[in-house]
Amino acid sequence: MQDTDSEETREWLEALQAVVANAGPERALHLIEQLQSSAQELGLVPQTQPYSAYRNSIALERQGTYPGDLRIEERLTALMRWNALAMVVRANEAYGELGGHIASYASAAEIFELGFNHFFKGSACGQRSDLVFFQPHSAPGVYARAFIEGRLSEAQLARYRQEISRDGEKQDESAGGGLCSYPHPWLMPNFWQFPTGSMGLGPLNAVYQARFMRYLTARGLLDCTGRHVWGVFGDGEMDEPESIAGLTLAAREGLDNLCFIVNCNLQRLDGPVRGNGQIIQELESLFHGAGWHVIKVLWGSEWDALFARDTQHVLLRALSRTVDGQYQTLGAKDGAYNIEHFFRQDPEVQKLVAHMSEAEIDGLKRGGHDFRKLYAAFAEAQAQAVNKSGRPTVILAKTKKGYGLGGAGESRMTAHQAKKLDLGAVKAFRDRFALPLTDEDLAELRFIKPADDSAEMHYLRQRRAALGGALPLRNAQAPVLPVPPLAAWGDFAVRADGKEMSTTMAAVRMLGNLLKDPTLGPRIVPIVADEARTFGMASLFRQIGIYAPDGQKYEPEDRDTMLYYRETRDGQLLEEGINEAGAMSSWISAATSYSVHGLPMLPVYIYYSMFGFQRVGDLIWSAADQRCRGFLFGATAGRTTLGGEGLQHQDGSSLLVASTVPNCVAWDPAHAGEVAVIMEHGMQRMLVQQRDEFHYVVMMNENHAMPSLPEGVQGDLVRGLYRLQVFGDVGKGSTYSRHVRLLGSGAILREVLKAAQVLHAEHGITSEVFSATSYSELARDARAQQQLDRSSPQAQRGPSHVNQLLSGNAPIVAASDYVRAWPQLITEYVDAKLVTLGTDGFGRSDTRQQLRRFFEVDAQAVVAAALDVLRD
Repeated sequence: MQDTDSEETREWLEALQAVVANAGPERALHLIEQLQSSAQELGLVPQTQPYSAYRNSIALERQGTYPGDLRIEERLTALMRWNALAMVVRANEAYGELGGHIASYASAAEIFELGFNHFFKGSACGQRSDLVFFQPHSAPGVYARAFIEGRLSEAQLARYRQEISRDGEKQDESAGGGLCSYPHPWLMPNFWQFPTGSMGLGPLNAVYQARFMRYLTARGLLDCTGRHVWGVFGDGEMDEPESIAGLTLAAREGLDNLCFIVNCNLQRLDGPVRGNGQIIQELESLFHGAGWHVIKVLWGSEWDALFARDTQHVLLRALSRTVDGQYQTLGAKDGAYNIEHFFRQDPEVQKLVAHMSEAEIDGLKRGGHDFRKLYAAFAEAQAQAVNKSGRPTVILAKTKKGYGLGGAGESRMTAHQAKKLDLGAVKAFRDRFALPLTDEDLAELRFIKPADDSAEMHYLRQRRAALGGALPLRNAQAPVLPVPPLAAWGDFAVRADGKEMSTTMAAVRMLGNLLKDPTLGPRIVPIVADEARTFGMASLFRQIGIYAPDGQKYEPEDRDTMLYYRETRDGQLLEEGINEAGAMSSWISAATSYSVHGLPMLPVYIYYSMFGFQRVGDLIWSAADQRCRGFLFGATAGRTTLGGEGLQHQDGSSLLVASTVPNCVAWDPAHAGEVAVIMEHGMQRMLVQQRDEFHYVVMMNENHAMPSLPEGVQGDLVRGLYRLQVFGDVGKGSTYSRHVRLLGSGAILREVLKAAQVLHAEHGITSEVFSATSYSELARDARAQQQLDRSSPQAQRGPSHVNQLLSGNAPIVAASDYVRAWPQLITEYVDAKLVTLGTDGFGRSDTRQQLRRFFEVDAQAVVAAALDVLRD
């Protein structure tokens, strides 16, 4: 926009400068806010984006002095850089297929070292420390620091991405085994706390971990004040929808204990993030709009003198006009190129650097590689929490991808793919960072570790000791959380005696009873994604309240009803809105509390089963990696129980997907008694035996008369299969031509029982009816037995559970409300002919009975299948 009155503009600007000088920045900001408010009232629409100038947010005069020893920290950072590089290059020279990343850590080394030396607080037990989410491609740098600290051995670094021993066994990292590619708690359970390798999940999980710490504090379970959540993420990663999915929640709930550091090296895996734009300005607009405190760290200290002389802001305007693709090119070139293609493009800009040599221009660093600039930003972020500002902070740190690699990878399009370096590139790296390495050391890619009594080692240990201890550190030690006896909370389900209910309603009632237990009750974290009333959980609104950090500032419309919507600061129920990813992230935060906080919790997330594994399967896999413990309740399960809803809502595959997650135990109970036994079994395993597993239990919304659980079946039930009923005199004179085994599960068990009656009454066929509570557990048990038999054929062992119950050649018909592949998991482990009925295909809208007829899983279809297999 053209300035039609430059004199008036100058007066306004001078007035603002005078206010800052005489009354301080707070007064100036107040006046600006008042002007903005008045502009809105006058109907004026701003034509500029909500981001600041392309310069550091913290002015030089506010920067303060650096509290550390810059010389030692820079030397240590150089050593970390080298060891990280050597680790990746050595692995790929030996085995070219292993991969790994050099350039990401090279760009973030100062960010990590600043955090490790001054801000990332640890604790001796690892459960009172700050929570740090590490950029996954920078894992070699974290390993490199742990090596210098003495937490990892040289042998372990030499086996980067080589986790399997030569005899095929997984190695234990604590005994000198290999190091995993990215942060994986499952693979390195004493080291990594959080998996971040699946891009986007780290930022989302960080938000909900910060929120869960506030939840624990508000409920009086654990004081988490003083602890901080730090997340180091890439600018390219912010394109993932999950990366930004939790930003407004973090601001809305005032999570000033949370700080993102976005490593803005301006490059994705294959090229620039915003080649034709500016990702930093875009991210500032995004975070600012979401309500975050934004700090930009763009230019290093070498630029300070230039900005001081740039009284007309000609340099600032030139920087603001330059797009990221051009910044990448400038970053890859030397000082001479930068003078010609940037500074000489504007005569006024050229005057500012006329006194500088090409080498001095080449030495102008980006802010993310400057400890002083980074410290000022980190300190302000920490002050946000100390001063209870009520705003999360994001630091946008501008760096170079592959910083220090020179022509071998610095700001190059191929930087992310750099795995190997020739000797010339390695020598240039050594010389640039003044590394104490001979040419022979370089050729052998030897790791560096300072002498134990060196100044570097003293400083390293002193800084971590001052911050409380080593990071990252995962500690799974937690107290046992006692489980009340089943008779105290679920006996009504085990001895249902024909009472009519749905398994969903039964489970919710059991949950309500468990919440009353004085020991376990406060540790239960019920989570729902905006369907509490649908699942019959409205009673929990009054019983335990809905967590809301600000309490309830309004009178709910239903205040005069018994089950009114009650929000409270110490509420126990997490009502996440229409947000399955957020609800799953809350569940993960509670499900890892035993290791993150040393406080076992029992999260129970209930949701439409179709919107579980299908929608947030990646988060569920992340939960498995984190060794989560808790329950997932897949309500309205199956493809025929949710009449009328149709294709998008009917679930026929989640149990099959769940079976692929190694530490997820998937259950398909048919009635309330089975649900109760499964819940008791799961709680004993997770809370008492402290097994690193979680349980997925599907539940139906169909009301029917619930039978009492037969005596003596609980042991078989929790192994996945038990014999429920026999039709006809099976033991006397029955032949395979007149006998069939029928397997039913979930909603279809009742259809199977009807079919057995028809087969016996109308066709004279005897049958045994089994309830299959978990095909995946049956298959896992049989597979483990099979592997033992193959590895040690001489050992004497009993049959697997499925082989024991289904021995012999009598044909088997298995029917479920899920795809046929679910019961087919046991096919290779039974000797008899197995026929499966399932709900393959897309869902439909209709009544339950019509749907079962359509998918051919009703009693009529079971009878037909049994007759067919007997005829064959």
